[in-house]
Amino acid sequence: MNGGSDRREVIPEATVARLPVYLRGLVELADSGMATVSSVELADLAGVNAANVRKDLSYLHAHGTRGVGYQVDHLIGEISLALGGGEPSPVVIVGIGNLGRALSQYDGFVAGGFPVAGLVDADPAVVGRYIGGRVVRPVEELADVVAESGCTVGIIATPSTSAQEAADHLVAAGVPSILNFAPAVVHVPEDVDLRQVDLATELQILGYHQHRRMASGANAGAVG
Repeated sequence: MNGGSDRREVIPEATVARLPVYLRGLVELADSGMATVSSVELADLAGVNAANVRKDLSYLHAHGTRGVGYQVDHLIGEISLALGGGEPSPVVIVGIGNLGRALSQYDGFVAGGFPVAGLVDADPAVVGRYIGGRVVRPVEELADVVAESGCTVGIIATPSTSAQEAADHLVAAGVPSILNFAPAVVHVPEDVDLRQVDLATELQILGYHQHRRMASGANAGAVG
């Protein structure tokens, strides 16, 4: 199997989810002047175990040197390549309320290769305003925004009642990847990648684990 084919092999979703965490830690190490990192050190930064790190990096055909570890710059390059080839993916945000405004000014998007290139909203009171140096355009001009800026990622930051309409607009504009922050299930064609970020659901999951810890502590106290 040649190198080009290797790079196209499927990486497990759990590994894909950890790669950005590794990348963030590696960039911090590079900024501090560290040239190498062990799997144990990288595991500590990512909050996983060293076996996970070694297995995850093996999907990228990145193997450390015994007694030395991994070359930090090399890993940054390999992970960046796996997460999008190092090419910027311009983002358009639909819905410029409180959440949309906050997302539009989040520096992490640019650092990750996802510069915010367009802002659109359906509210005439919001359209025309400048947010972070960008003018908010009407949702009717979404296709123009996408074409002008080459947006490949759309972020939905609308109320739940408008989420599906926003998704439909993004699909019609030819945006191939959508990140949905609205607390609503949206449907898109199979050839469109969709990721859901439901903050309320994440809090409920935290609540479940918190309840389990409290119950476990109470049971331990009762036994004692």
